[in-house]
Amino acid sequence: MEMANRIFFKLYQCANMLHKTGSRAVQSEGLTTQQWAVLGALSRPEAAQGMGVGELARYLMVSRQNLSGLITRMARDGHIEMGTDGRDRRSRLVVMTESGRHVWLDLAQPKIKAYYEQVLQDFSMGDMAHTLHYFLKLLDNMEKIDHSAPEEESAPD
Repeated sequence: MEMANRIFFKLYQCANMLHKTGSRAVQSEGLTTQQWAVLGALSRPEAAQGMGVGELARYLMVSRQNLSGLITRMARDGHIEMGTDGRDRRSRLVVMTESGRHVWLDLAQPKIKAYYEQVLQDFSMGDMAHTLHYFLKLLDNMEKIDHSAPEEESAPD
C-alpha cells in the first residue's frame, strides 16, 4: 500500500508540474497544456476534418463539461471553430483553424520540443520506452475501472 501511495502521489505531482511548467513553456502563444492537448489531438491526420465534441472528450479522457469551456475559449481566440458534421447535421465538429494551425505548428511546436528536451534530458531511449510502457499499463487498468463504473460516474462523457 505504501509503494502504491508513493507511485500515485508522484504521478499526481508530475501531472501538476506538467500543467505548471508546460503551460509556462507555451504561455507566450496564449496556450495552456489543456489547449496544447486539444491542438495536438486536432493536428493528427485522422482529425483533419475535425472531431466531434464527444469524440474529442473521449480521446483526451476529459468530461464534456470540462472540454466545453476550453472549446469556447479556444474558439474565441481563433484557434478552433465549430462546424457541422457532413454525415450528421445535428453533430458539431471541432476543427482547427488556419490561425490555430499556425500557432500549433510554427509557434508552439519549437517550444514544446525544447520543453520535452529539458524534461527528458537525463532519460535514455530505454528509459523513455519503459516509462511509456508503464504509463500505458496504468492507463489500460484505469480505463477498465472507468468502463465498469455505472454510466453516470463514467468520466469521459
